[in-house]
Amino acid sequence: MRLPSLLQTSRQYCSNKLLSLPKLASPASLPHAACSTIATNRRHCRYHHYYHYHHHHHYHRKIVVIMGATGSGKSRLSIDLATRFFPSEIINSDKIQVYRGLNITTNKIPMPDRRGVPHHLLGEVDPSIHPEFTPLHYRSAAADAISGVASRRKLPLLVGGSNSFIYSLLAKRFDPESDVFRPSKPDPVFPELRYNCCFLWVDVAMPVLNQYLDKRVDDMLELGMVEELAEYFALEGFRESDSTGRAGLRKAIGVPEFEPYFRRFGSTMRTEGNNWRRDPVGGSVYEEAIRAIKENTCELAKRQVGKIERLRSGGWDMRRVDATDAFRAAMGLDGSDSARASDIWERIVVEPSVKGVRRFLEE
Repeated sequence: MRLPSLLQTSRQYCSNKLLSLPKLASPASLPHAACSTIATNRRHCRYHHYYHYHHHHHYHRKIVVIMGATGSGKSRLSIDLATRFFPSEIINSDKIQVYRGLNITTNKIPMPDRRGVPHHLLGEVDPSIHPEFTPLHYRSAAADAISGVASRRKLPLLVGGSNSFIYSLLAKRFDPESDVFRPSKPDPVFPELRYNCCFLWVDVAMPVLNQYLDKRVDDMLELGMVEELAEYFALEGFRESDSTGRAGLRKAIGVPEFEPYFRRFGSTMRTEGNNWRRDPVGGSVYEEAIRAIKENTCELAKRQVGKIERLRSGGWDMRRVDATDAFRAAMGLDGSDSARASDIWERIVVEPSVKGVRRFLEE
């Protein structure tokens, strides 16, 4: 059975056009008198005052950096901050999500979940033109994005889990030949930063996060990840057997794991009645791909936490926000319902993050 086209589904899942939402008044448009009477407006006016006088000076430009392992809630926190507390725009720092395509497989935040908040460097790089978007490329592109956000009197939120990209952008001195994350004898972390940064590290205990990541893979399968990958391989073909390394989207978790399946069975799947699951060959190859995706995702999370700790030990000041209890509640591990899980997220993640960012902006 030929797979249905995902073009329409993909456009709905992650359109390049922002949702048409009513715009709130910007801080710049608020009357000065309102700043002395309304707490929210007063906070916005302080922020606007900061950017009006300081946005031309590179180091003095303030940005908030939301870090954490894959699946730890970085995107959710960024949307909470941007829509409820600080006029912001989001700059993606995930080295796979910068590429256009494979929206489900790369777990890009769906358009409805963005709630009208502008996102930059998210699905903007054409992998056919730039098959390898390096940390040096990112350093330049993200700096331009930050300048653009600041020029609009908004707070730049840098959000993503690729610590090599984060380091390349933020370190005052960056040598593309150095590797501060090398497992053996890494190069020293450069402690001085290009920007004035507030680091929020959203952390989840690894056993709890691993359970969540396994479930997230199952959810991605339900959304159509396998069908999306089938269409990808039908269009892009397979890597040459004698080639070394992978570039661009081919490095996304899910692509190498499912390549053996689609090499063997092509872009058609015997889905009628789920017969392919019971097939002793096709079913076993499929199940092995899913197992590998879950295992590699958990390994990625572990490496990402190690890199954050590396930057922290190198002198970067991280504000760690422990979201473990919120994840336990969301997965029902403590008997909580969804309403209580949201309350816990608000109390242990959002509130301390808002407090830290407010203090940072007022310094």
